[in-house]
Amino acid sequence: MSGRSHKDKKKSANALWGGRFDAAPGAVMEEINASIDFDRKLFAQDIAGSKAHCAMLMAQGIIPADDGNAILAGLDTILGEMESGDFAFDRALEDIHMNVEARLNELVGEAAGRLHTARSRNDQVATDLKIWVRDALDGLDGAAQDLQSALIDQAESHAAAVMPGFTHLQTAQPVTLGHHLLAYVEMVGRDRSRMADCRRRLNECPLGAAALAGTAFPIDREATASALGFDGPAANSLDAVSDRDFVVEFLGLGAILAVHMSRLAEEIVLWCSEPFAFARLSDAFSTGSSMMPQKRNPDAAELVRAKCGRVIGALTGLLVVLKGLPLAYAKDLQEDKEPVFQVADTLALGLAALTGMIADITFNAERMKDAAGRGQATATDLADWLVRVLGMPFRRAHRVTGALVRRADEKGCALDQLDLADMQAEEAAITAEVFDVLGVENSVNSRASFGGTAPANVRRAAVEARRRFL
Repeated sequence: MSGRSHKDKKKSANALWGGRFDAAPGAVMEEINASIDFDRKLFAQDIAGSKAHCAMLMAQGIIPADDGNAILAGLDTILGEMESGDFAFDRALEDIHMNVEARLNELVGEAAGRLHTARSRNDQVATDLKIWVRDALDGLDGAAQDLQSALIDQAESHAAAVMPGFTHLQTAQPVTLGHHLLAYVEMVGRDRSRMADCRRRLNECPLGAAALAGTAFPIDREATASALGFDGPAANSLDAVSDRDFVVEFLGLGAILAVHMSRLAEEIVLWCSEPFAFARLSDAFSTGSSMMPQKRNPDAAELVRAKCGRVIGALTGLLVVLKGLPLAYAKDLQEDKEPVFQVADTLALGLAALTGMIADITFNAERMKDAAGRGQATATDLADWLVRVLGMPFRRAHRVTGALVRRADEKGCALDQLDLADMQAEEAAITAEVFDVLGVENSVNSRASFGGTAPANVRRAAVEARRRFL
């Protein structure tokens, strides 16, 4: 990049603003106004939008072909410089748009000034950001699919592994580990559906809306929209430049995804703790203690859990920025980019970490099965048997079962370890057949209703999940 003095750079900035300003901005104004430190991430999208706009201007006869071709060649040169890291970004030029235009002027001269015909930074940045978010959604969808794949693999391997199912974090009923893991496959599936919905809704092109009112030039907005992969142009110029619904929606679906990631991470933390000891992460996803040599800390899971707060905070922050903005564009909208970039990076890292942990984790099937039998977890199976076999109303069966649970607790044993005489003392009609439903394996095998935890169900559900999601 050719050398320019600080004074020359200030003049370039003023020239890009136009003749309205005689003096350069003060240091504080420059600091608060500049966005190049973060919006440089939009460079590929910005150049793609500029190339589409230039091609349209040429096709419409709005700018001469020679100038248009020079602009296109210059934009390709700038893209190469940025991709290779050779481009010298200048904070005095405020943002990615002015940095590109200033460099283009150095490369092709006065013809560069034709590129901004019939557009504004207002429609330009909205277009750039929509393309960036669209690309981010595609990347996150792939990462979320990878997590689903790892979960399904583990679910198939542990379709019959019995573990305690919890409500209120209290032992409730036995379930299978495969069934538990497939629950997260469903959650992430809904997250991916929200990504697809967001992508579809955002896919209207703002370019050509100009500053806010459209343009008097005979532009072809359908052509630029098509060239950039949009379904069509945004219908209202005021809305096109001021709409950030797509950013809010991206952060919103990101917040829901982050909550799902945090819940799974929390379970990994619990399962790897010594009181649970259901699972173990390898050294690749664990850390030690600087003081306690025996410790194995699931720090990767803890950090995924913690980063959920960043995503929720980003959503809340942007909603507060947007809530009082009148139409159309206001510089407040510059605050939309950093949270988007940060959330996309946070989600991508968290998904990669969770996928690695799920693929890496090993489960202690005997420990889980033993825990599943504690807390009288088959009490519901007993109540169901009383209804199904003896024809009791469920509420009466519930009371009888409660009395038998109390009796087992007093004896310090599980329900299936009670003598038949103890059971018949509470309900004379109970027979020895009741013991067929009281073991934890019998319990999970009996839960064969659609969506239930029976191993045969889990195996079928895993196959179906592969068909639906992978």
